Amino acid sequence: MSINYKTSKLNNQTLISLYTSMLKPRMIEEKMLLLLRQGKISKWFSGIGQEAISAAVTNVCEKDEFILPMHRNLGVFTGKGIALDKLFSQFQGKRNGFTNGRDRSFHFGSIEHRIVGMISHLGPQMGVANGIALANMLKKNNQVCIVFSGEGGTSEGDFHEALNVASVWSLPVVFLVENNGYGLSTPVKEQYNCKSLADRGVGYGIPSYNIDGNNIVEVFIKLKSICNSIRKSPHPVLLECQTFRMRGHEEASGVKYVPKELLEEWSLKDPITNFENFLLDEKIIKTGDIDLMKKEFKDEIDNAILSAFSENDIQFNKQFELESVFKKHNFHLINNSGDFKKMRFLDAISSALMLGMKKHENSIFMGQDIAEYGGVFKISEGFIDLFGKHRVRNTPICESIIGSMALGLSVAGFKSIIEMQFADFVSSGFNPIVNNLAKSHYRWAQSSDVIIRMPCGAGVGAGPFHSQTNEAWFTHTPGLKVVYPAFPKDAKGLLLTAFEDPNPVMFFEHKALYRSISEDVPEDYYTIPFGKANLINQGDDLSVITYGMGVHWMLDFIKNNSNISIDLLDLRTLVPLDVESIEKTIKKTGKVLILHEDVNLGGFGADIASLIAQDFFEYLDAPIYRVSSLDTPVPFAADLEKNFLAKNRLKEKIIDLYNY
Repeated sequence: MSINYKTSKLNNQTLISLYTSMLKPRMIEEKMLLLLRQGKISKWFSGIGQEAISAAVTNVCEKDEFILPMHRNLGVFTGKGIALDKLFSQFQGKRNGFTNGRDRSFHFGSIEHRIVGMISHLGPQMGVANGIALANMLKKNNQVCIVFSGEGGTSEGDFHEALNVASVWSLPVVFLVENNGYGLSTPVKEQYNCKSLADRGVGYGIPSYNIDGNNIVEVFIKLKSICNSIRKSPHPVLLECQTFRMRGHEEASGVKYVPKELLEEWSLKDPITNFENFLLDEKIIKTGDIDLMKKEFKDEIDNAILSAFSENDIQFNKQFELESVFKKHNFHLINNSGDFKKMRFLDAISSALMLGMKKHENSIFMGQDIAEYGGVFKISEGFIDLFGKHRVRNTPICESIIGSMALGLSVAGFKSIIEMQFADFVSSGFNPIVNNLAKSHYRWAQSSDVIIRMPCGAGVGAGPFHSQTNEAWFTHTPGLKVVYPAFPKDAKGLLLTAFEDPNPVMFFEHKALYRSISEDVPEDYYTIPFGKANLINQGDDLSVITYGMGVHWMLDFIKNNSNISIDLLDLRTLVPLDVESIEKTIKKTGKVLILHEDVNLGGFGADIASLIAQDFFEYLDAPIYRVSSLDTPVPFAADLEKNFLAKNRLKEKIIDLYNY
């Protein structure tokens, strides 16, 4: 026997429970590998040899505590009591699974079972756990959240961001690293240069431990001690479990890259064989008991497989697929009923943010310098006095992990408002937005109740990294709503609508408008529906479709060119798009110009032009015109920026279209 078990602190019932928690997933895996060889399933990520860690986690966690597993943690799903027929239906892409055939294997969550599964981008999982842990801390429920990572995932930036935020905020979360020797085929010696991954906890001020991950007793006792400590006093812990992956990254990859002697060495440390022999030697369990367990598990597995295989394959339903992208909710139009007040654009945003947080007490506002400092644009000045530091949270510079935390907060019943200090910086948080927030409802019916505020736009001499208007990055991503108001009144009403909406909203705010325009805005709480454009000016000669700063460029043109009669349509929201209003204005004038500040190639105007060309071509009396900024980064020098912007070419193009 290669593993030394010290069980003086544990009773026989606990020891047997630990054994059965390892045995069941091992038997399922053995069956899956057989089915894979028979060509009856398409892919499998094996956790054989690593079962002790998942088994210990599920035996330590309380029923309502969340676990965030990875590919090789089948024991978490079985230990949390998920019915095997549903699990196997998930593997087969059947309706009885958790994702309606839209994702595979363990890429799903189940709130009922307090599980949030991974996506293929490994790092965001740790941020989601941070979000759940923050929610636990705010609820003061004394719960722990445990998130798994492989040693390969610790090389990602999200790992370091997650540990740092968890440390700074004292979040009750365990970062559990299964160090199994290889990231696909890359050995640990080529992945990190420290003696132990647990050493990294020291740099973040986090208690950290390195233990034998194949010793079920050691993992259970250590983890139980850690969790009890966290429940009493919230703090993060980094736990590294040394184990080994006995099979390939997936079955198709094999293990030819692993030295034979290494496989033989670790085979002697098999967590189930060793523990079974220990229990038999200590007369804690009998051979007959084990045989009975195996028969019961075999029957359960066989029946569940028969059920999953007999289930009909999913058939495509276009309407169902499209309707599943966003969470359905009943929009309620809330009319203003109070007094009006002259507000600048940023005052309207601030008013909406304040009223939204007052009404939605489950909302958490996160961003850089938003608390005592009030944000770089002073939109949240005074908020910390109104709502406290627990709801207005300064973050480290870590856009990626904060985006992932927003999903974790959603899972736990909170709404997040994230301020990107500048819209340009969202690129550092791109992955969690487009691959997790946007896809979670379509994948497993978990909405991302998140607003991401995006101060954007040029014209202020800020150069390439503080001036982009990058809405097209997100209009291309199904699952995100994209809002881009041009006026203070619209900005306030649309932001309050975003508070009411349980789906992720990218909310663009042109920073050149913050202090340059003002109008009378209702002081109370009101909403404006998404997907409803606003006809700003009526005319007969041609139509201009635009949004954001483009609306103001056009108003200046109309003011100084009264000889041209223009229908000016302010879209206000890009996703959803008001196609009906676009159709109406085109049928009215027969000529259309699409204007936006974004660059030309790939700009959202191309989608509008394509829509018009396909659906309303017969109403056109001229080519579709597009006016956009140059296909260069946004320059700094005044004359360069002026000539970069679409405004510089607007007058010429309108006159050309008018005379066509």
